[in-house]
Amino acid sequence: MMPLLSIQNVSVSYGKVEAVRNVSLSVEEGRIVTVIGPNGAGKSTLMLATMGLLRLQGTVTFQGEDLSHLSVEDRVERGLCLVPEKRELFHQMSVRDNLLLGSYSRSDRDAVAADLDAVYLRFPRLKERHRQAAGTLSGGERQMLALGRALMSRPKLLILDEPSLGLAPLIVREIFDTIASLREIGVSVLLVEQNARAALETADYGYVLETGEIVQSGTSGDLIHDPRLIAAYLGGH
Repeated sequence: MMPLLSIQNVSVSYGKVEAVRNVSLSVEEGRIVTVIGPNGAGKSTLMLATMGLLRLQGTVTFQGEDLSHLSVEDRVERGLCLVPEKRELFHQMSVRDNLLLGSYSRSDRDAVAADLDAVYLRFPRLKERHRQAAGTLSGGERQMLALGRALMSRPKLLILDEPSLGLAPLIVREIFDTIASLREIGVSVLLVEQNARAALETADYGYVLETGEIVQSGTSGDLIHDPRLIAAYLGGH
């Protein structure tokens, strides 16, 4: 069966510095796949290149289509959506208007309204604050808004770059519970995380990226019990 997303032999350089080297991974439809590893391993670089924001060598296909000729906007229209590490909200705009920006390329207005209601049902705090400026939200609420805005594009695959960054433990658990629930609405996920334990507890399959290279991969169940990963990333519990 053809994977939803296939990244094959991808390398990315900043000038003469090779940040990602010959990386291959795939995401099956309906699955959550995580890429874990230390800060500076090249995780975010790989995701930006997948979205077309950085030049790469190698091949990225989505639903069997080579993406090399497609703009970022075209990739979003195909169903590929990135929630970046910095969340990149429009702070002066309201929560509602930020959400609606996620549907900017859609013309099905009735369906957009229904999807907005669905986001509010998934994130009740966003509904409570729908008139507030996004810049007044807490860190956890901003992450919810970034996720909600991405869902408004009706993605087939959601790329999440460090969704737990800077959040309190209780909020992190809530965010990961939400990510796990995306399977129920047919959204596959490629999850990039430094919080390795939370990521593996949520994902079906994982890749370990170190110094720009995949050094290990396997089911989340296998990786979370691997002695090397426990020592390096997971702690002793």
